[in-house]
Amino acid sequence: MAPMVPATELPLTVGFDLDMTLIDSRPGIRAAYLALSAETGVHIDADLAVTRLGPPLEQEMAHWFPDEQIQAMVDRYREIYPAYAIEPTLAMAGAKEAVAAVRAAGGRAIVVTAKHEPNAKLHLEHLGIEPDAVVGWLWAEAKAEALREHGASVYVGDHTGDVRGAHAADALAVAVPTGPCTADELREAGADVVLADLVAFPDWLLGHRTART
Repeated sequence: MAPMVPATELPLTVGFDLDMTLIDSRPGIRAAYLALSAETGVHIDADLAVTRLGPPLEQEMAHWFPDEQIQAMVDRYREIYPAYAIEPTLAMAGAKEAVAAVRAAGGRAIVVTAKHEPNAKLHLEHLGIEPDAVVGWLWAEAKAEALREHGASVYVGDHTGDVRGAHAADALAVAVPTGPCTADELREAGADVVLADLVAFPDWLLGHRTART
């Protein structure tokens, strides 16, 4: 029988959410919604829409279009997205350093997001954030699929859905209140750790690794 590998010797893999965790995509998403509104003639409150980032795009489109048009509008939004949303989007404070901290610890950093995967990759390439893998189209508990596949023991996100996804994968849920959910909401959802933002992540990771060893 092969010897058991102590948990402290297992490779470290940390998953990160994208929107409002690694990137502030609100300016770009707002511009894309305004462009879609102008093209279709349908009013979309883009300022309101960007306060609800996290869930799948279909849920937001349902606020503005009838059911039979939702899929077509989702497809069109994704088509125009690169032209309007990539350039204005910024990296969140500490995002690059958080990914680098995982690498410095000898680990792998992956991004697991509900966003359309090709657009997620465009954002990361534009901002110079280089994870080891990017998996899109997964929301809340469904994120556990990718987290388990990559052996992630930690998942970092800004939404209560991210907390549920982490726990569904038996991963530590590290939360940052930089998106639509407050620190209290994240704690109430069961977050194991709540950091002010990703700037605090490298020090937390060092402490976490030290405690494990």
